[in-house]
Amino acid sequence: MSVCVRFAPSPTGLIHIGNARTLMLNWLLRVKHGGQFILRFDDTDAARSKAEYKEAISADLAWLGVVPDVVEHQSHRFDIYAAAAEKLKASGRLYACYETAEELDRRRKRQMARGLPPVYDRASLTLSESDKAGRVPHWRFLLSQKPVVWNDLIRGRQEIDTSSLSDPVLIREDGTWLYTLPSVVDDIELGVSHVIRGEDHVTNTAVQIEIFEALAGSSPLFAHHSLVTGADGQGLSKRLGSLSLQSMRESGLEPMAVACFTALMGSPEGIHAERSMEALAQVYDLEKLSRAPARFDEKDLDNLNARLLHQMEWEEIAGRLAAAGVTGGEPFWLAVRGNLERFADVKIWDAVVNGDITPVIEDAEFAKTAAALLPPAPWDSTTWSVWTSAIKQATGAKGKALFMPLRLALTGLDHGPELANLLPLIGREKVLRRLS
Repeated sequence: MSVCVRFAPSPTGLIHIGNARTLMLNWLLRVKHGGQFILRFDDTDAARSKAEYKEAISADLAWLGVVPDVVEHQSHRFDIYAAAAEKLKASGRLYACYETAEELDRRRKRQMARGLPPVYDRASLTLSESDKAGRVPHWRFLLSQKPVVWNDLIRGRQEIDTSSLSDPVLIREDGTWLYTLPSVVDDIELGVSHVIRGEDHVTNTAVQIEIFEALAGSSPLFAHHSLVTGADGQGLSKRLGSLSLQSMRESGLEPMAVACFTALMGSPEGIHAERSMEALAQVYDLEKLSRAPARFDEKDLDNLNARLLHQMEWEEIAGRLAAAGVTGGEPFWLAVRGNLERFADVKIWDAVVNGDITPVIEDAEFAKTAAALLPPAPWDSTTWSVWTSAIKQATGAKGKALFMPLRLALTGLDHGPELANLLPLIGREKVLRRLS
């Protein structure tokens, strides 16, 4: 299968978890089958499109490990859109309309008052030259007013009768482009084979298929995934700032956690951790995605992030630990990884092992006894068991009464990795100091 997909954000803000779902479903098709992945900035809105948002979007993709094969900007392609518009005009499919926004609004209200659908009535097609005099037109695409049918890769057979739709405006009075025509022209010119996007575009797809056929005779394959809601089933619109990929990156989430979460929402395999894009691509299947809304719960993402860290092998993480200035090697990583929620948490346990912590001594006599019973060096994984057995015999303490005072004294915390693994890393000298 020859694959060419595209991710087409508008650089008018940061991309969020809902955008990331579209991004990953496109990227994984490219990873699975090869071909091309196009990053296309839909920046025809010059007033709202910002360079800093383009930079942020590119940084988000790089963080996730998405490497575009092609980068395009719609603002550089106006001549191509103009040529396509002229072709549609010549074939009679793009026609001039002269109503003002106020006139159209009044007409819609009259139609609705009569119980009619507020569909544009094509009145401009019968205007006289005198009616047009002094007016600047906008341009509409002449729909076939017939059923448009396609096989959606997620939703199955789709049919929309375009007689129920208004002829869409493709060019505004000021000559600027709406989304619809540039998107179709780019998909044709760039050879896009699959358009994967949210289900809010389903009706728009029927319109675009007619434009595809008018310009090129055929259209790409389409797949419309369900939209992302909050854990309560409500939309995410009011919370998108906190759910931007930039904020997730800055919070220390693992990129593969975000990739797995967004790609596997609604999949029969369920959301689980995969440690590479190649592995994730193998369990990815558009045709098996559920049509039910994809629910996003930040707690679930946090849990997935932790599970991903807990599975990471030393070889995968050694470079990051070195860059963070964390020593201790593989024994340190194997000891602490099961207690990490974010990678940055390694600093906590690095301080416990190598730093000067504030021990918590609840019973000075117990601590003195424990210090006196410390086994001699060198220490290994059996040292903890030997030591605690001796303390238990000397003090009669057992269970939590035995282990918690030692944890508080050695780490300053009431939770953490198995002390059998931490003890050899901390070393006898530090243990003695913390117990005294």
